[in-house]
Amino acid sequence: MAYNAPGTSRQFKLAKESELRIEVGTETSLRLRLLSGSAEIFGTELPPENWVTFPPRLKFAIFTWNGATVEVNGTSEVEYVADETPMVSYVNVHAVLEGRRARAKGFSTNDIDSSQGPRVIVVGPTDSGKSSLSRMLLSWASKQSWKPTFVDLDIGQGSITLPGCIAATPIEMPIDPVEGIPLEMSIVYFFGHITPTANAELYKVLVKELSRTLERQFSGNAESRAAGMVINTMGWVEGLGYELLLHSIDAFNANVVLVLGQEKLCSMLKDVLKNKPNVDIVKLHKSGGVVPRNTKLRQKDRSYRIREYFYGLVNDLSPHSNVVNFGDVSVFRIGGGPQAPRSALPIGAEPAADPTRLVPVNINRDLLHLVLAVSYAKEPDQIISSNVAGFIYVTDIDIPKKKITYLAPCPGELPSRFLLVGTLTWLES
Repeated sequence: MAYNAPGTSRQFKLAKESELRIEVGTETSLRLRLLSGSAEIFGTELPPENWVTFPPRLKFAIFTWNGATVEVNGTSEVEYVADETPMVSYVNVHAVLEGRRARAKGFSTNDIDSSQGPRVIVVGPTDSGKSSLSRMLLSWASKQSWKPTFVDLDIGQGSITLPGCIAATPIEMPIDPVEGIPLEMSIVYFFGHITPTANAELYKVLVKELSRTLERQFSGNAESRAAGMVINTMGWVEGLGYELLLHSIDAFNANVVLVLGQEKLCSMLKDVLKNKPNVDIVKLHKSGGVVPRNTKLRQKDRSYRIREYFYGLVNDLSPHSNVVNFGDVSVFRIGGGPQAPRSALPIGAEPAADPTRLVPVNINRDLLHLVLAVSYAKEPDQIISSNVAGFIYVTDIDIPKKKITYLAPCPGELPSRFLLVGTLTWLES
């Protein structure tokens, strides 16, 4: 392991089936290029001879199946070659999924069950490499001309869009190791919190809503149906987390469950799903390159993710500051408020909060530094079942003038007057 000063160049000769693991420094970027052989990052091939620039804080591994020489230039905090990786078992899973896609493509769309490709759900505890494995399976599939759907249910991290959301998007080409997953065609539902404990019932409702939306898309698109989906999940696998995991497997009709790095979880799932013969549960080893993150680091990662949404990965976007009158927008929170008055309940019963109740929010300075979602809903009663157009960040609330100043990724009017608020905060630095 090494820390390298800026400007220093070094070469690594990688033996077959080995990988170079790198953690870019926190302040400066790092460049690398493939000098000979072939290599890939999370399933996406490196172009020969072209320098690729990686921004600060990125963590990745360059893997080679047959051997490669790589040149690295710039600052890294960690840098080492590993010859023990689980990649062969991962690519074997990919080969099985390919076979299932090919079979599904051969059936007519009238045969609903047989024309359905693999629906893979990747599960495991925090920091077990679920996102990386998901990326590999998606990139390998798209390299074979499939367009699988990526579903991200990890509200704490957010691989497609911001944390606090669940989302899905088709993957039409191998995922860029720097840019990540494209946003253009994504379907996003705003949960608004980074942990499901804030409103577990709402999380379930949104998961079901997303699954219904995708089912409608698949019913009219045989190609997408055969390509199937890869579903990334949260790292919380006990108690409520486990319950939500089972709910997700059920909601998306997952037929392949990949369990990363936990015997106990694998055993529990085999036991609870034993009556579903069509569901295969496969235990895989996690990569030794997975970097554990503490709470502070996760918080930092979320903050960078939000910043990236507005400013781009390397500050290449120019967000717009806009002003809107209080009267031109309606802000809502989902969940809260009693379901029924105490008088309508049995004696001794306590009124419970309604997890899917739409609560109008008074515009005041409590909204400062919050990230709000802009709903596609046309009417308030459509808000829960509607996905979102994007996000704004509240930078100022002028109570006397009744005006909100906000940051948006693009100029122009908001696509809707309905805004959703959760607990997603960001202090712009």
